[in-house]
Amino acid sequence: MSKKDSAGVAQILAYLNEKNRPYSAQDVFTNLQKQCGMGKTAVVKAMEQLAQEGKIKEKVYGKQKIYFADQSQFADVSDAELKKMDARVAELSAEVQTISQSCRQLDTELKELNGSLTTAEMKAQIQELQAECSGYRERLDKIKSATNHVTPEEKQKVYKERETYVKEWRKRKRMVTDMVGAILEGYPKSKKQFLEEAGIETDEDHKVTMPSI
Repeated sequence: MSKKDSAGVAQILAYLNEKNRPYSAQDVFTNLQKQCGMGKTAVVKAMEQLAQEGKIKEKVYGKQKIYFADQSQFADVSDAELKKMDARVAELSAEVQTISQSCRQLDTELKELNGSLTTAEMKAQIQELQAECSGYRERLDKIKSATNHVTPEEKQKVYKERETYVKEWRKRKRMVTDMVGAILEGYPKSKKQFLEEAGIETDEDHKVTMPSI
């Protein structure tokens, strides 16, 4: 056995004694692959060797072998000590849960802070809004001081003309839509290709939305 393999065997033995829980050869290979650098076959042979030497124990379950530390090397633990250990484990588990919850809360707060404006950005935005408000006030003052106000009759006339134009717009759009639909029934290409070839521009192309009447 090479020095590297001997060191790997020692690492496997130390690992099983430290963890003191059952593992398969695959588990040990996966967990110690980076540390000992042994291949799976070498790990299997090393664990079989340790079992033959009585340094670890082996149990066979069907086709699988399970290995674990020799329990005779550990001191006996009384029921009182086991209860104390269980209580400590429960205490640490509760502490871990509390810390995890605090971490999640802090992560949420951090994301909110990262998404918020900085003090400098807020000051700049306030200045922009103040300038915008100032401009609106000037426009409002000009409107209030203007002498050429629109009369109710003129306003009503404009609304009626707008209504007429919108109705005509909707009518013509419906006609074109129907015509294009009829053509597309026998057209071999897509609607988009037809509109491009026919040079037809839609409201959507110009990002125009038909107003409601």
